[in-house]
Amino acid sequence: MKKVLISLLAMAFIIISVPAFSADIELSKKSTLETIVKNKKLRVGFESGYMPFEMTNTNGQYMGFDVDMAKALAKSMGVEYTPVNTAWDGIIPGLVTDKYDIIISGMTCNQERNLAINFSDPYIVVGQTILLNIKHKDTVKTYKDLNDPKYTIVSRLGTTGEQAAQRMIPRAVYKSFEAESEAAMEVIQGNADALIYDLPFCQIMQAQHGNGKTIFLNTPFTYEPLAMGIKKGDPDFLNFLNNFLRQYRNDGSYERSYEKWFKTSDWQKSLKN
Repeated sequence: MKKVLISLLAMAFIIISVPAFSADIELSKKSTLETIVKNKKLRVGFESGYMPFEMTNTNGQYMGFDVDMAKALAKSMGVEYTPVNTAWDGIIPGLVTDKYDIIISGMTCNQERNLAINFSDPYIVVGQTILLNIKHKDTVKTYKDLNDPKYTIVSRLGTTGEQAAQRMIPRAVYKSFEAESEAAMEVIQGNADALIYDLPFCQIMQAQHGNGKTIFLNTPFTYEPLAMGIKKGDPDFLNFLNNFLRQYRNDGSYERSYEKWFKTSDWQKSLKN
């Protein structure tokens, strides 16, 4: 009797499992991962200009911390790296409409974006910092000190810098710009009081242009993990990306790239003006 019962239970398990297994197979066939391997190319969406993550050199080639990682990702798949430079305000719609396979563009994985796309595990954590005009060095010590109508703060349109400025410093006069470099120059030239933007960018602008003009308040006042973005409903691709990140972080590749782009400045000589 026990053997019959066990056999019946086993058969029931098989009957229940087969449809679920078949559904999993069909889902995997629709994965972007399968399309990438079939087409032998990885199309990576990004917007060049965010130092030191994705930039354009004087030869018209793309370079940066994210570009290194994207190339390593393509290599791990055995496919060609295909960069797709696109405007930031259309970068998520471009992914959804299949203009590229993945976003690797210094994108913060916040909840609003997560409603539209899925994210890999974070590959780096940054936060908002302040590039401050030097005339305020004795009066402004944190973002809270800027929360006054007498100050004009700037950031880039459609970024988490803009969101932080409007949410956390609501009383200040806020102006947005199409490019983070334009916003930074407003502060450097004395036309605005402070730039609210990601730590790496503010650090670079201070080093390049800030001597005697700005000071860098380098303690982040937000938590912002950056991650790769993919279309929703693709667990196979997400699994591959997270396994890739673990390998990339632990085989020395991540550290070598980080050292180059964040701790040295030689690459700045080759930047396209």
